[in-house]
Amino acid sequence: MKMTLLILVAVAALAMLAFLYHQRHRSSAGGPVAHVRNEFEFTVHAPYKVVAPLFGPEGERSWSDGHWDPRFLYPQPAQDTQGAVFTIRHGHHHAYWINTSFDTDARHFQYVYFIPETMVVLIDVRFSEADPENTNVDVAYERTALNPEANQRVREMGTADRDSGKEWGTAINDYLAKQKVVGR
Repeated sequence: MKMTLLILVAVAALAMLAFLYHQRHRSSAGGPVAHVRNEFEFTVHAPYKVVAPLFGPEGERSWSDGHWDPRFLYPQPAQDTQGAVFTIRHGHHHAYWINTSFDTDARHFQYVYFIPETMVVLIDVRFSEADPENTNVDVAYERTALNPEANQRVREMGTADRDSGKEWGTAINDYLAKQKVVGR
């Protein structure tokens, strides 16, 4: 119960920060902000119990080929759990992330991240069983600019999101294939 309350407070705080920032800069910024939603899907050639851990912030390190390096603020030591708060470097910006859902039973993970003065992002990941040895992964990204100057960046990242399914699927399936060879 305390963890759920902590997550709700953290998400509300992020939303409030984004709203206040937007309100403060709306009249001086001169224009609407961009909001994009993009989805992709792919299949991982492994059972869900093998696939799910690869979508936590720590688990992603194993298949991201060095492109993913979360710095955990909570919990310490780092672990993949609902309520985890961590930072990621995005170019010359730092993004502040919270895992808002890490529900392995419901096969649903969700993250919210915030890049100050740029955007707020919601990432929703859902899993379904294609068959006992294959897991379908559905990912949705929603990005909202915090000021009109970030609109183009939000649109560019949205386009990249839409095209990420093949890249993620290949990286994860290659990682799992290497693990099978090593395990033999």
